[in-house]
Amino acid sequence: MDKFYGFDLGDAESAVSRLDGMEMAVPEVLKVRDAESFITAVAVRTTGELLIGESACYEPGAVRRKLRFKSRFLSDPQSAKDVKSFAAGVLGELYADGNLTKGDDCCFYIGCPAGWDRNAREQYREIFEAAGYPPVKIVSESRAALVSACQSKHLQVGYDIMSRPVLVVDIGSSTTDFAYICGGKEEELQTGGEVTLGGGIMDEILLDESLRASKEEKKIRRIFEESEPWKNYCEFAARRLKEKYFSDEEYWKDNGCTENVMISYGAFPIRLKLEMNEDMAKRLLTRGAERLDGRSFEAVFKASLCAVREGIAGRAPELIFLTGGVSRLPVIRTWCRETFPDAVVITGAEPEFSVSRGLAWSGRIDEQLREFREDLEKFKAGQTVENIVKDNINDLYHQAVDALVEPVLEHAAMPVFDRWRSGEIRKLSDIDKELEHEIGNYLRSNEARDLLIKPITRWLKPVADQLEEYTVSICVRYGVPYQALSLNSGLALDDIDIRIDTRDVFALGEITFLIDTIISILVGLICGGSGIALVSAGLPGIAVGAGASLLVLLLGRERMEKLMLDMDIPAPARKLIPQGYFRSRLDSISSEVKANFYKSLETDKNEDITERLADEISQQIEQCLTKMAEVVEIPLG
Repeated sequence: MDKFYGFDLGDAESAVSRLDGMEMAVPEVLKVRDAESFITAVAVRTTGELLIGESACYEPGAVRRKLRFKSRFLSDPQSAKDVKSFAAGVLGELYADGNLTKGDDCCFYIGCPAGWDRNAREQYREIFEAAGYPPVKIVSESRAALVSACQSKHLQVGYDIMSRPVLVVDIGSSTTDFAYICGGKEEELQTGGEVTLGGGIMDEILLDESLRASKEEKKIRRIFEESEPWKNYCEFAARRLKEKYFSDEEYWKDNGCTENVMISYGAFPIRLKLEMNEDMAKRLLTRGAERLDGRSFEAVFKASLCAVREGIAGRAPELIFLTGGVSRLPVIRTWCRETFPDAVVITGAEPEFSVSRGLAWSGRIDEQLREFREDLEKFKAGQTVENIVKDNINDLYHQAVDALVEPVLEHAAMPVFDRWRSGEIRKLSDIDKELEHEIGNYLRSNEARDLLIKPITRWLKPVADQLEEYTVSICVRYGVPYQALSLNSGLALDDIDIRIDTRDVFALGEITFLIDTIISILVGLICGGSGIALVSAGLPGIAVGAGASLLVLLLGRERMEKLMLDMDIPAPARKLIPQGYFRSRLDSISSEVKANFYKSLETDKNEDITERLADEISQQIEQCLTKMAEVVEIPLG
């Protein structure tokens, strides 16, 4: 893909940005009808010529004039036709000015409100497709604004902010949108005032105040009633003066900021003086407006911020990003800080272009991440991960056994002996079965799982180091932070949200071979094959005197021990074998258990089982890599 276009079609104003290829650092804002920020308006001349932008608002020969149709898209079927006409007009201007060429390998990323569902977005996309646009993708405007903040060099906002709570406030000419983004999820926040809250309110107040101060007020108001184009023309003049004043308020409040508009309607032209000063600036914010039910811009905006705060109680934003031309007003940042004192409030250098630039950036990021995902999938489809795991699998066995043997003897074997000693287990022949059952239960317990976390984490580190030899190059190729595919980052760094949970990487089914081997070795050593090693050294204390000697003479020791296995030894005799003896016995076989296990790995292990274990571990490591890659991906839908 050679070019990425970002089209911010706003309810009152629009902008188009273009990002060429992979080298261009910042999207270029394109002029449409000689304006970088152009009015969202469409009209048709009596000749059939399509007009867009400011001229569509006050062209005398225009018919079927349409403004502010985007905000009605979900409720008024007619607005879809207006969107299509306006979109077609913008496309025609781009072709006419040479900003777009037939056959270009390009795509358009077009913004929409955060609250639009998938169906609405698809209907919107189809409108642009029908208007003749190259491939189109619809992206949330708030996400695009956030992408713009992340890409901006002077704001220094990293992409890790995508996983943190962020409030995006887009203050346009006719509406204000609040969108809350956290952990990749986004929600549009309805506050009850934003539908009609926009900078246009201030334009209307400035025009009205100027009319009140004019000696020709009645004449001009009559002209406005008779001529919508002249009313629109004067409103745009008021908007431009307001923007000029607030672009450098410190300068203009001490210097004259005025504009004279000549209204050529009727026999003689009439002059209307527009003036901005410090007192007027306050009135624009504090005077009640009919469209706001008599409330002021300040009152409605503050109330909306409070409604947002209540809607996200307990999840206060860490960052508030302001977009839209009105966000230039310093007082807007002050109000946001008053409502969210712990949040950082930022505004782009050119907030009116934050969304269109963010949309263009989104196109390039989408393309890079698509290629990034393809390379990651190729890497996962190969044998690299499996080979690394297989090369290190014996170390995993050793570390797991070292961590488990002593706790198993303490928490599983000792309780079995205590149960036999107390009489709960009646026969010695039941001990090996009970041991197997208890050891198996313990090894499958959460406690045993927790014991495996540290040794497996230690084991993962050299595995992660070997994996990074391959994953770092993938990250570098696409400008993705290398920590995105670093298991070591997931294991150690606090600023990476994805964590390797060893209990997930090694699910119970995958360590069955390990558990079964430990059980068989422990039972064999503790019960000594004949099943009586548990108490064999204590037999002289149980079968005392001539009775035991006679049994040995008559039956032989082996048959006598077999007889003892099924004997219900009296409780007093069991007590003759002290707990300390059995504990020392278990301590003495601990190293023997480990040695036998290590030996069995070399001689008796099932290669198929080891292969399956390595495969399962590899798959879960690959899943972790996929999850970690998603941290740097920006869900653009």
